[in-house]
Amino acid sequence: MTTESTQDTTAAQWTVEMLLDLFDAQPAGDDRFTAQTGVAAADERQVVEGTQVLAQAIVAVAKRFPDKSVRSAYAVFSRVVLVGPPVEFEIDVVSEGRSTATAVVSASQNGKRCISVTVFTDVPSGDVIRHHLPRPAVVPPAEANDGGMPMVGRQVRLVDVVDVNSPDEVGPPELYAWLHYDPIPQRDDLAKALIAYFTGHLGISTTMRAHEGIGTAQAHLTVSTAPMTISVSFHEPVRWDGWLLYSHESTQVGAGMSYVRGAVHTEEGELIASFSQDALIRPLRTTDNSIATQNRL
Repeated sequence: MTTESTQDTTAAQWTVEMLLDLFDAQPAGDDRFTAQTGVAAADERQVVEGTQVLAQAIVAVAKRFPDKSVRSAYAVFSRVVLVGPPVEFEIDVVSEGRSTATAVVSASQNGKRCISVTVFTDVPSGDVIRHHLPRPAVVPPAEANDGGMPMVGRQVRLVDVVDVNSPDEVGPPELYAWLHYDPIPQRDDLAKALIAYFTGHLGISTTMRAHEGIGTAQAHLTVSTAPMTISVSFHEPVRWDGWLLYSHESTQVGAGMSYVRGAVHTEEGELIASFSQDALIRPLRTTDNSIATQNRL
């Protein structure tokens, strides 16, 4: 389980280059990799972003199958990963053929499995047919609002939203976020890892936007929230310059869970990835009030 990030609490510490270094999981034996967790947040919150571990798993599988391309990954977040000890990845190869390969990755910390990721890879072929979802007709980045989440080398700009965390920001259950990265990774696996990293940041905010009086500023204080699963599919080729547009649509919320689907377009309109998220949105139990904020899921 992991928390959704609607603001970056490590503004003075994080850079895009540091993030890419974290994603670059290293071999640690046959079908095993390891990766660091990074630096502690300024607010003393010790929980690692689940999508950071997803990104690391994508890189690990790409290195395991160097002649293939990662096409999709489905992650289930079962237990928090904490800042500190490294994350260990064990790759269970389900099948490996000439054109496709599938693996289930177990991400563990301190000997406990925290996240499992099923990854499908293939050797891309030429088109038989082709179409894609058009980019939404939203205002360009220059006319969007500063979305905060400061990180050296990253800009986030939100369409029609000023404070994404505020309970007073009410509108349709949609969110559009422009992102700009510097540097933009040239390695295919790191580019896909970077795309996957942001897929978990705004889903819960998208769902809450349609409901007056509730926002992600209340997360871990009066409501319990956490992404529980994320899936991402990469549409070849995954290359871009300039800005990316992340589109989010919350199609359902109820019974303590929400579902959000999304797409990632280049500024020129090419669809390069699609994603979805299941997230927990529940009342904070009375028993949780005695738990320190930085330790809550």
